[in-house]
Amino acid sequence: MVCNNNGIIFHRSWGDLKMISLENIPETFFTIIFGVLGLIFFGIIFGLLYKGIDRKLSAHMQGRIGPPVRQPFRDVVKLFTKENIVPENSIPWIFNLAPIAGLIATITILLYIPIGGFEPLVTSQGDLILILYLLIIPSLAMVIGGFASGSPYATVGAQREMATMIGYEFPLAIIIVTFAWIFGNSTVGLGLSNSFTLAAITSIPIWESVGILGFIGVVILLLVLLLVTPAELSKIPFDTPEAETEIAGGLLAEYSGRNLGMFYLTDAVKTVAMASLIVALFFPYNLSTIFGLTSYSAMITDFIFFLIKVLIIIVFSVTLVRVAIARLKIDQVVYTYWVWFTLLALIGLILIMWDRQLVFPTVASWLGF
Repeated sequence: MVCNNNGIIFHRSWGDLKMISLENIPETFFTIIFGVLGLIFFGIIFGLLYKGIDRKLSAHMQGRIGPPVRQPFRDVVKLFTKENIVPENSIPWIFNLAPIAGLIATITILLYIPIGGFEPLVTSQGDLILILYLLIIPSLAMVIGGFASGSPYATVGAQREMATMIGYEFPLAIIIVTFAWIFGNSTVGLGLSNSFTLAAITSIPIWESVGILGFIGVVILLLVLLLVTPAELSKIPFDTPEAETEIAGGLLAEYSGRNLGMFYLTDAVKTVAMASLIVALFFPYNLSTIFGLTSYSAMITDFIFFLIKVLIIIVFSVTLVRVAIARLKIDQVVYTYWVWFTLLALIGLILIMWDRQLVFPTVASWLGF
């Protein structure tokens, strides 16, 4: 960003130079501030709401009544009013910093994701790669906090978390690279200079960009990403780093009060972030364009439709999986991701490559769109 003698700021975005007048700086500043505050509010409120719905649905699936949907809000309020205990053998500043770093990184992810028909607050030429790195930070924060606590249970949980991360990051990276390859391949008429930009990817739904083989490949990638999500969120059957019945909570064994509350919020916000990312990659559709809505009715309709899509993703990727499958052992978790899910992701990538090489008509053209 540079400024010339006429008071004009040149701001580089998406590879082009855009001019921002100095008079617009206060307006832009307040837009960013209120946008960030709005995303924080959105992530926390709806993260806790979806967490309550998830617990209620899983209870009914298991023949239980379950807690009320508002229970996560009560849990957070109670945790923030409890005493924050720091273990005697811990490294206090690292122990207290870890939950803050995890929560900030998780909220930052929302800045790069289109929410409810609105453009992302921040865009860059490699934001999809940045999101991939930001997803790692909350897990790393838990690992560092577990080691810093000085607890043997937390140490075991931290080791398991690192092994789990090594497992699920590989298929997740294949999915990200596949999307970038699809939209960055100039031979298919979809050449985009910013193939790793989420806003550019969501501008052309992937289902309308592939043929029949590619369609099957995209379905496989969607399935893999849905099964990567529970591991990203440390949910059953991939919750071996916490495993209350084995290592007494593992990573979080020594956390309490405000610190535990921040990890609780991190889990809630990360759930929304992961589901929103899946929606942005695979289902970036809005009802306003279908029904020709405009103005506030379009914004409200698209936002509600977005919330419904996020809820459906959470139900399929979190609720159904943890109700149907028992906890796996750590070696089973790593083997499952490194062998089966990585193999599935590679099959999806190969099918999409064949689809491009054989030049199949797109599914959209087959359906007459």
